[in-house]
Amino acid sequence: MPVYPVPATTDEPQLDVAADLLALLRATTTEPRPDPQLAALTLAVAADLPVLLWGEPGIGKTAALTQLADSLDLPLTTVIASVHEPSDFAGLPVVGDDPANQGVPMAPPDWAVRLVRAGRGLLFLDELSTAPPAVQAALLRVVLERRIGALSLPPGVRIVAAANPRSSAADGWELSPPLANRFVHLQWTHDHEVVVRGLAGTWPRCVLPRLDRHRLVPAVGFARRAVCGLLAARPGLVHRLPTTEARRGGAWPSPRSWEMTVRLVAFATAADTSREVLSLLVRGAVGDGPGLELLASLDRMDLPDPETLLADPGAATLPERGDLRQAVLDGVVEAVRRRPERTRWEAAWTVLAGALESGPPDLVVVPARTLAALRRDDWDVPASVDRLAGVVALSRRAAEVAAGADR
Repeated sequence: MPVYPVPATTDEPQLDVAADLLALLRATTTEPRPDPQLAALTLAVAADLPVLLWGEPGIGKTAALTQLADSLDLPLTTVIASVHEPSDFAGLPVVGDDPANQGVPMAPPDWAVRLVRAGRGLLFLDELSTAPPAVQAALLRVVLERRIGALSLPPGVRIVAAANPRSSAADGWELSPPLANRFVHLQWTHDHEVVVRGLAGTWPRCVLPRLDRHRLVPAVGFARRAVCGLLAARPGLVHRLPTTEARRGGAWPSPRSWEMTVRLVAFATAADTSREVLSLLVRGAVGDGPGLELLASLDRMDLPDPETLLADPGAATLPERGDLRQAVLDGVVEAVRRRPERTRWEAAWTVLAGALESGPPDLVVVPARTLAALRRDDWDVPASVDRLAGVVALSRRAAEVAAGADR
């Protein structure tokens, strides 16, 4: 234990000294640091979508929201949902001089009035999973319509909530399906390195995504094509209410959550967000299964058009990922099969030869065999086939050896 010189005795109150020590402990700094869950949270906040952070007690949900409000310079209003009555969110009836003619207005709570007066802020609904069903029902208008009593929250107010899993919540309740379907659900976990560095005084910095103004219109078109294309092919995903109570309290697909997904994909596209962050957001809106299907369809939308590759095979740029590269090569061969012409067949061989030079050779084997089977008798074999012949022959020998070993 370090030894410090003993200062001269003073009459300074010890609580004042304790306050100075507490101030030193609270003094922290922030730094830019890649953090997918923090990036997902800030993008959803930028998109003005209600977010629900799920995590075990003590994981840092409240601290993350406090730091988010400080970083964005937004006044933080914390409301513990479980200690309020339904009337605190629906409004308290105030009887006037002539209720028969004027009606009975619903007066909002003081925290809602402060938010409206400020015109901006971060409304933090904490301990949501300990709120009883009646309170959850009163929160429906707050989360979706942004209304509290007779007041409407201004556009500058963002809504974020936090909840503990029912197994670790004090007198916890499952979220009602209508309330759960109004949130983007993010699983909040701790990162060992972030915690250690934060306890040393430096935490990650919350930064809003940088949206490229020139990409706004294309981003909206891309998001709508992606979601509508998936739902046109998979109509069963439009609305799928889970069968178990626990899963109904999380993310699941509905027209409302798909509308949120369109917004999330558009914002992520305009900000050039990483696929990891987009995955957290999409799955947090419509659930893991539908979300993964959408991500797979997004991958296919990014693939080059086979007809473009056949028109200029020498300039073909193929994806680096093996599954996407295989899909492109298969698409090129399928395009030739649908419209078999000698020039298109020769162009496809040029594309395959380029793929052999820039990526794993095994990905070329199956498309090359299929393309060779499409040859007409009067088509000469192009010179580019020579570079592929060795790979196909080697693959055939390897397959024969493997078949022999299995006998």
